[in-house]
Formats: sequence, structure tokens, C-alpha cells
Amino acid sequence: MSNTTSANPSKPNKKRKTNPNPETNFLISLQSCIKSKDLATAISLYESALSLNFRLSLHHFNALLYLCSNSATDPSLKDSALRHGFRVFDQMLSNNVIPNEALVTSVARLAASKNDSDYAFELIKRMNNEFNVVPRLRTYDPALFCFCENLEAQKAYEEQEITALLKVSAGTGRVEKVYQYLQKLRSTVRCVNEETGKIIEDWFSGQKVNGVSCDLGLVKNAVLKNGGGWHGLGWIGQGKWVVKRGSVDESGKCCSCGNQLACVDIDDAETERFAQSVAALAMEQEVKANFSESQDWLEKNANYEAIVHYTFVKGNLKLQMPPPYSSVIQESDKGSWHLPILFKGSSSQTWLCITRSNVCESRDEAQ
Repeated sequence: MSNTTSANPSKPNKKRKTNPNPETNFLISLQSCIKSKDLATAISLYESALSLNFRLSLHHFNALLYLCSNSATDPSLKDSALRHGFRVFDQMLSNNVIPNEALVTSVARLAASKNDSDYAFELIKRMNNEFNVVPRLRTYDPALFCFCENLEAQKAYEEQEITALLKVSAGTGRVEKVYQYLQKLRSTVRCVNEETGKIIEDWFSGQKVNGVSCDLGLVKNAVLKNGGGWHGLGWIGQGKWVVKRGSVDESGKCCSCGNQLACVDIDDAETERFAQSVAALAMEQEVKANFSESQDWLEKNANYEAIVHYTFVKGNLKLQMPPPYSSVIQESDKGSWHLPILFKGSSSQTWLCITRSNVCESRDEAQ
């Protein structure tokens, strides 16, 4: 009987311990850098990995760009984070590594950190076209926030320019230019700042501008065509201006003159373009069937004069009525003006009410 060796069932074979490969160690180190927010060490490790010809995966690039985008919010690290972040992204593309949505979001955040919303939008479009990366709502967030911030800064700058021109025109008695710059303000900003409000208030308080005689129906049609809130036909009415500071109640009624402020909409051409854009966008989304139903509903109820806002909540159509008035600069069909003034460092709002004296007298007699 031959002697044979057999495995002892009470002592199972032990698996050999294998050391992680260099790429895995690099990823573990990057994750540690993320936890400690150590950008410098992460970049140093990345440089070493390149010199050693590591095979870098999507996970490596994701970790690096996530850390860079987070570090870009720190003023002391911003320049380094932006410089290295875009360099890492370019290296990833040259390595033919296909990005995912999380990585695209990180790069979009980097673009937003340097106030380049155009790059962020183009990046999302490019990644979708070239790599079929489907963006989520968070992917657009950095670009949208950046765009809004830049837009507000641009509006503030434009208001300063228009205010300066308005002040010069007011000082030299160029009444038609004053009207033009008021319209420019109306189309550029929703509210005026305190300085602009004071210039407008002073000018109207010392002026008696006789306006043109216009057919009331013509003026009302112009207001309707423009979406409400302005006509743009020039000064209307006769007599001195009455300038007051006051408030507007919840229904949109001016507490100074009693006029009802309008709920301003976009004009006819803009409405058509907007409707086409929304329809085209929504038809591409998962809510296609629900949106088609809402379009059918709107077509059947197109004769209603009231404007309704509609949104989708969990696939269901929700209707919400707009507010009774818009908190924007308004010009009425009677020639009066209402300008909301926003004070610096305060959320409170004061309205500048500018009407003709004969209009005020007629109102007082009616009461």
C-alpha cells in the first residue's frame, strides 16, 4: 500500500497575500488626499505616476479632478487648482479615457470658478456629443450659477453706465434722451439702486414735460403687444409731475396713487420663440407623453387671457397662477411711471411713484 499525502481538512489552504499594484496604491493615496483636502500632495503623486508610466484609469482622473474642483473654492489654492485641474483633464483626453457625468461636473465647476460659463456649457455639449455623457441637473449647476452671477454683475455695470448718461441728459435738459434712458433702464434691470432712484426723483420733481397726444386705443395696443408694463411711445400727458415714495400692496395696487401695476409678460415675438424652445426641449425628455398632454390642454384653452405657469412634479402637470403684478420698472398707458428701488444691504423695497398732477386731481375728485 503506497503512502500518499492528502490535504488535512482541518487546515484549509491559506491564500497568498498579494500586494496591491502601483495603480491601486496611487488611487488609495488620492482618496486619502481627498479626505485631508491635500491638493499639493495629490499633484505630487500625480507627477510621479506620470513619470513612472502608470496606467491611469477613470477612477484616478475622477479623484484628481474632484479634489481640484473643491480646492478651487479656496482663494489660496484657486490658481493651482485651476492650472493643474485643466492639465489633468487634457491628459485624460489624450489617454483616450472616456469621462463620466461626475468627471464632467467637476470640470464644469473648474470652469465656473474662473467665471467661464461659456466653456462650461460647451464642455457639457461636447462630452454629450463625443462620449454620449448624459448630463444631469447637477452637471448644469456650475454653469448656470456662473452665468447668473456674471449676468448680475453685467447688469450692475450697465446700470452705472445708463445712470451716468441719464444724469447728463437730465442736467442738460434733453427730455427725449431722459425718456430713452428710462426705457433702457427698464429693459436692463428690474429694480434701480438708491443712487439711480435719487437722480430720477430729482429730475421729475423739477420738470414739467408736456407729452404727445396719443390715441388711447393705440397706447393700450402698444402696451398689450409689449407684454404689459410699458408702451415706449414717448412722454404722455400734460401738467406737472407728482413724485412720491411709497409701497405697493399685495394685489399690486400703488398705495400712493391707487394705480394697479401690471403683471409684465414677454412680448409676442419672444413668447413664440420661448414656446418653441420649451416644446423642443421637453419633447426630448422622459416626460414626453405628459408634455404632449399639456400642449393639447393649452391649445384647447388658448383663448383664456390669464397666463398660467405650469411645471412637472413627479410626472404630473401642476398649474400655478402668476403673481398679480411684476416688481419691475413700469410705464402705464396714462404716462405714469413706477420704479422699484432696492436699497443696498436691505431686502426691503420702496416704490417711486411718478404721475401727472391732473391725474391725481381726477382721482381725488372721484374719491
